[in-house]
Amino acid sequence: MIAIRIIVFLLGLGLALWTVISALRTTVLPRSAQVAISRRVFVGTRRIFQFVAGRSSEYEYRDRVLALYGPTSLLALPIVWLILIWVAYAAMFWALDTSSLVDAIGLSGSSLTTLGFIPAETTASQLLAFTEAGWGLILVTLLITYLPSIYSTFAKRETQVALLEVRAGDPPMAVQMLTRHHRIGWLDDLTDTWLDWERWFAEIEESHTTFPILAFFRSPQPHRSWVTASGTVLDAASLYVACVDGAQIGPAGVCIRSGFLTLRRLADFFGIEFDPDPSPDDPISITRAEFNEAWDELAADGIDLRPDRDQAWRDFAGWRVNYDTVLLAFAEVTDAPYAPWSSDRSSPNHRRPKVKRFGRRAHRRAGNRASDPTGVDQS
Repeated sequence: MIAIRIIVFLLGLGLALWTVISALRTTVLPRSAQVAISRRVFVGTRRIFQFVAGRSSEYEYRDRVLALYGPTSLLALPIVWLILIWVAYAAMFWALDTSSLVDAIGLSGSSLTTLGFIPAETTASQLLAFTEAGWGLILVTLLITYLPSIYSTFAKRETQVALLEVRAGDPPMAVQMLTRHHRIGWLDDLTDTWLDWERWFAEIEESHTTFPILAFFRSPQPHRSWVTASGTVLDAASLYVACVDGAQIGPAGVCIRSGFLTLRRLADFFGIEFDPDPSPDDPISITRAEFNEAWDELAADGIDLRPDRDQAWRDFAGWRVNYDTVLLAFAEVTDAPYAPWSSDRSSPNHRRPKVKRFGRRAHRRAGNRASDPTGVDQS
């Protein structure tokens, strides 16, 4: 019997340490880390929400349901931590010869909540009670600091996404971003814009691997998404350097590189497969016909374009292949709202009707898809 109690005590101690370390890695560690408890809570909660959301073909309904996923997961996580600590210390109290398992569970709950309605009688039990109460307070404190960090980072991300609507329309479109800047005389002065988005991508990489649940936090407006914003900016930069005559490749090029590196590292973190070294002539999800349509729109707006359209298409495809697959994958897993050249082709099962009030024809679904993205420097 003593051997059994020793084993139970060690198991309880191990569970308590595992839970505390998981909480610290989730809330305090300033780097990306796969945490088993957090991952299982987030994945399990998401399956429930996907099941409920998937029962409707109406995007607005799915968006309302999935908008609750992130906050619900964050609330569920500390509850799971506390339950695991409760169970772990109940096992240790029982191993110290508490009269019954029921008494051990009650003493653990009393200690964890610091209510003290069941006193610890032995010195060893009192020490355990003190440590359990301390861990309970620490977990609550971590949650208090964790939530503001999450929402502060979320608000910073969404500010840039909201500003994109002014520059690229709603839904955001790469061609519209370039034509709007041309009409107000800013097309030749986009350096600051590309560099701002370069920094934004770097912040997304850091925040969405440190706090992975942020990737599934939906924008306050249902027609916005960090994924479609990323795709719009990357496509606008790619069209700019590939098509616009006299365009400076430097600022736009570093924006594209920052973007596809961010998407690639997020894909690594979330286990999304992609080709780390695609060829510039690999197929992409944008067809030549869609590119020609974009070219014609830019020309109709009076933008000076490069003389060789065929070379411009090869250059654009060489940029797009770096982020094509991961962009579509994130549009898929986040159920992003409709946006041309990203979520409109992420999956044949996704039903994202075009927002009719903008009166522009939806892009056709591409016949070819990139096998995968990332890693090619396009010059």
